[in-house]
Amino acid sequence: MGNPMADAFGDEDAGAPIAPMLLHDAAHVWHPYTQHLNAPLPVPIVRAEGSWLYDLHGKPLLDAISSWWVTTHGHCRPEIVEAISEQARQLDQVIFAGFTHEPAAALAAELVSRLPRGLTRVFYSDDGSTAVEVAIKLSLQSFANRGTPRRLVAALENAYHGDTFGAMAAGARGVFTHMYEPLLFDVARLPDPSQGDTLAALDALIDARGAELAAVIVEPLLLGAGGMHVWDEDVLRGIRARTQAAGVHLIADEVLTGFGRTGPLFACDRADVRPDLLCMSKGLTGGVLPLGATAATEDIFDAFRSEDRRKTFFHGHSYTANPIACAAALASLQLFDEDSDDDRVRLEVAQATQLATLRGVRGVKAVRQIGTVGAVELDATPGYLSDIGRELAAYALQEGVLIRPLGNVAYCLPPYCTTDDEIASVYDVIHRFLDGARADALTSGGPIDD
Repeated sequence: MGNPMADAFGDEDAGAPIAPMLLHDAAHVWHPYTQHLNAPLPVPIVRAEGSWLYDLHGKPLLDAISSWWVTTHGHCRPEIVEAISEQARQLDQVIFAGFTHEPAAALAAELVSRLPRGLTRVFYSDDGSTAVEVAIKLSLQSFANRGTPRRLVAALENAYHGDTFGAMAAGARGVFTHMYEPLLFDVARLPDPSQGDTLAALDALIDARGAELAAVIVEPLLLGAGGMHVWDEDVLRGIRARTQAAGVHLIADEVLTGFGRTGPLFACDRADVRPDLLCMSKGLTGGVLPLGATAATEDIFDAFRSEDRRKTFFHGHSYTANPIACAAALASLQLFDEDSDDDRVRLEVAQATQLATLRGVRGVKAVRQIGTVGAVELDATPGYLSDIGRELAAYALQEGVLIRPLGNVAYCLPPYCTTDDEIASVYDVIHRFLDGARADALTSGGPIDD
């Protein structure tokens, strides 16, 4: 009798020994966003290059989602790998309270030179969620430090800002947060700009509670995990105008949209908007190492300058500004040159061309795009737990393409080195799935991810 685990990983000899990686994983690892009772076995990846991942047997898998939206220039880009190696030989880690180092200082200066004008200070953290936590805390404490406390935060419907408690509070209530709802602080909720009148709601909120409102946090122009909802630049400009007039901070969560995803380096640049706080992670290091950063205005920084030590920003992480991660980020930023600009323009065109082939196709409710990101809303049960998403993911995996739909919303968010032919292959999988391969996949009993 064959070995079920070997069968699941496509081993040519189902009786062959199982790699220790898989045995250890099955016995000890707890994966994110995974229902371990019925989830398929994880795919063992051993190397990556460009837009491709390779499993234990050398099978290639096209990474159409940039491995959770992080990989910008491509996997294992030599310039970033070399920067990491060189830095690791010189300085691996040092406490960042009371100390500094060249990679962190140089990265902060480089970021400020590229960020929307007015953002002059950079606070480092670990990831997107912590970058958001920092932004919210900076906003709230800056008001308190000045003796004018404000404790209300406003956020958009369908928003996602991370999985730590402050980030969850700012995010939409739903399947990700319902277990913790009693512990989350209240947030004033504004309509999703793609679905309702956000500006009218913000006007009403400022009229009623403006003296309490510290900040409005948004994912500029693209609500990611909420369903890849694209929204209008005029609305973002309107939010900025209203918050500025009311003395309210605008927090731009650019964890997803930063570093070229929407076209320019930051989504705020598309609307010529200058926020008070801007959150970064994911593509900050090119997707190679974890690093978060929150950029702030000098005005917010000044609210913490005081002879009163209680007005210090008491926040930090053990690996704040890790030198190796900062070196990777510096190397990644240097790759945003004219060639990178050309690649992103080419990707925009390729995405638009492929999305056009799905308009009006049976089973497709809508298509949308911003910059290098393309999304296909399938005509099926809506929501993150929609079965069609895991069915499409399973079928695509069999066909050598990694996509991970957000319920009934499939999307293509590839590394910038992805070729036009590779983009076409992603959409070809979606076409074939809609043409009937879905039924074939279900009949064959293939693995379905959660």
